[in-house]
Amino acid sequence: MKKIAILGAAESGVGAAILAQKQGYDVFVSDMAIIKPHYKDMLNDHGINWEEGQHSSEKILDASEIIKSPGIPDNAPIVAQAVQLGIHIINEIEFAGRYTNAKMICITGSNGKTTTTSLIYHILKNANYNVGLAGNIGRSLALQIAEGCTFDHYVVELSSFQLDNMYDFHANIAVLLNITPDHLDRYDNDMQKYADSKMRIIQNQQENDSFIYWADDPIIKRELEKYGIKAQKCPFSILSKKGMIGYIENGTYTLETPTPFNMEQESLSLNGKHNMYNSLAAGIATRIAGVSDKNLRESLSCFEGVEHRLEKVATVGGVLYINDSKATNVDACWYALESMTRPTILIIGGKDKGNDYEAIRELVAEKCAGLVFLGADNSKLHNFFDPMGIPTYDTHSMKECIEACNKLAKPGYTVLLSPCCASFDLFKNMEDRGEQFKELVRNL
Repeated sequence: MKKIAILGAAESGVGAAILAQKQGYDVFVSDMAIIKPHYKDMLNDHGINWEEGQHSSEKILDASEIIKSPGIPDNAPIVAQAVQLGIHIINEIEFAGRYTNAKMICITGSNGKTTTTSLIYHILKNANYNVGLAGNIGRSLALQIAEGCTFDHYVVELSSFQLDNMYDFHANIAVLLNITPDHLDRYDNDMQKYADSKMRIIQNQQENDSFIYWADDPIIKRELEKYGIKAQKCPFSILSKKGMIGYIENGTYTLETPTPFNMEQESLSLNGKHNMYNSLAAGIATRIAGVSDKNLRESLSCFEGVEHRLEKVATVGGVLYINDSKATNVDACWYALESMTRPTILIIGGKDKGNDYEAIRELVAEKCAGLVFLGADNSKLHNFFDPMGIPTYDTHSMKECIEACNKLAKPGYTVLLSPCCASFDLFKNMEDRGEQFKELVRNL
């Protein structure tokens, strides 16, 4: 019996373990952290061996293959040892893809991928497609397959970390939204290495597949020149319609494939320039999948958006509070600030990933009446923003942060949580940061 070792025992790792056991593998699961009780119960219910708080090399390095959580870096000691021994390292999506014939609609990008993934899923569900949701969002793809789900399509959100350990997986429809600096701390601060990861979304695509991408992105433009792309190219833009499959012109949202489709831009439920890109990508993907004009028009008009992405929380004392905790890089914050129409108190900070804040300097100067720094170490933020002369507060908890916002904000202002950074210095994750923000705002 072949052995598979699984590093990481959260949603993807536990799902992969259950699927591997179902496929007849000897399975061992290892996590350096403490495994959540829910996942321990799942492993125990299936009789799968596991450990926590350590990686026992003698129990891991005798495996024929290792399935690694995307959150574990390649320079982790146990991973480096496995590489030296020539053990094949993959991720849960790569493994799960071996055991399903479903069509895969896969979405990546530095920003907008959760919104676009959720919108594509929403459109297909509303059109009564037999469709599942997986990847960086939703339930583990491997677990769904292990449990016998027989979807015709899966909509899969893919991070660069996931793409790094995917080799044979095949996207029938691949969506690349943008490539902007993010996670550079995981890529030796080398933007090319990060771009290479994102471009893996098109690996293994053939002539009958589709590649949807933002034609205005300068890095995508540059990278496309390096690849002999076999799939049908489906570019979109809001700057030009020449050669585009999707575009917005004179207030009209237009798709050219497989047959012309258009609707008034003001009828789209998602607002803001960045959401125009997301809506175009989602529209092209679902039209290729066969969604009718009627269903597409209805779905684009009623989508409610994604939690923690420009989520309006409450208006208190004339101040609007917006939760954009998913903005974990500078470019995402840029899009959020660009959409602000009132004086803004910006909450920024967290675990820096090699950020360059120069990209938002002009928008901060134009839009922001105050800055609240929220992180364990805010020195980099002070060094960059203090010379701009905008009022600032230094905070190290969400409670302190909200108190500072109340001092800075006046009626007619917006308080925007759009941190530019990861959350792991003060919070469990991005969701925890957003939930704490919403709870404290609603208790004002």
